[in-house]
Amino acid sequence: SIFTVLILTLLVLLTVATFLWNLLVLATILRVKAFHRVPHNLVASTAVSDVLVAALVMPLSLVKELSAGRRWRLGRELCLVWVCFDVLCCTASIWNVTAIALDRYWSVTRQLQYTLLARRRISNVMIALTWLLSAAISLAPLLGWGETYSPEQQRCQLSQDPSYTIVSTGGAFYLPLCVVLFVYWKIYKASKFHMGGRRRNAVVPLPEAAQVKEASQEPQMVFTARRAASTFQTDGETWREQKEKKAALMVGILIGVFVLCWIPFFITELISPLCSCNIPPVWKSIFLWLGYSNSFFNPLIYTAFNKNYNNAFKNLFVKQR
Repeated sequence: SIFTVLILTLLVLLTVATFLWNLLVLATILRVKAFHRVPHNLVASTAVSDVLVAALVMPLSLVKELSAGRRWRLGRELCLVWVCFDVLCCTASIWNVTAIALDRYWSVTRQLQYTLLARRRISNVMIALTWLLSAAISLAPLLGWGETYSPEQQRCQLSQDPSYTIVSTGGAFYLPLCVVLFVYWKIYKASKFHMGGRRRNAVVPLPEAAQVKEASQEPQMVFTARRAASTFQTDGETWREQKEKKAALMVGILIGVFVLCWIPFFITELISPLCSCNIPPVWKSIFLWLGYSNSFFNPLIYTAFNKNYNNAFKNLFVKQR
């Protein structure tokens, strides 16, 4: 039908756009020396995981969608490889988003302790832990923890073992979800605290009799005229307030899109094996591709809040021409 053709065309475009956009981010980071530092190494790790999702996972998922009854006709070995890369890349993408949120949080709330050297070390540790944890979750079914392929039903899916389901969904989604929500709450709280403090130090006229006394007690700027004196604070935001506000907005959008894309899939993946619920395959496909779309939105979000990426993209295309 025309509707089916449109849906498949949309999925193909999503796969291609996800691959090209993340590849562009990687090429820019590799070519521009200014991006060879924190937090761009976290962005590069996220782009690597999202490129792998688009190159290794989404095409085989599309083949599965095209088969009658969404059956797997590519054999057991390719099924194991596909499921392994699916869990590995998607889990790494989720934890990389968590690492970016943590880096923004520490850079805002611990500016004195979170030096450049400490930031580089911590970011490298987070990247290593991200890929190690993702590999451990993805390789567990290959070592016998549950079964992913059913030759009788020609079905290829994540292991439905209840214990593996709890561990994998918790480690791949629910734990990083709690971390990013906590991080956003702390960033938002810090931003509101400093904005509230600035409001309390707003413009307040001083009585003429108290101007000398107040000026000696308060470390504020005092401008004296012939008849009156007043203290004031500029209406513009300080550099720290702008940084906190920008970080809160970026992390909020990143977390919001991340939750909207992945929470339907992980809720069904957790509930289905535990209650033996029969969820229609079409809804499973919708939730799965909604989660894949997060790999498309990630580079759009964290490059939209950095003008240097836009300038680097332009320079990259100019040099190629």
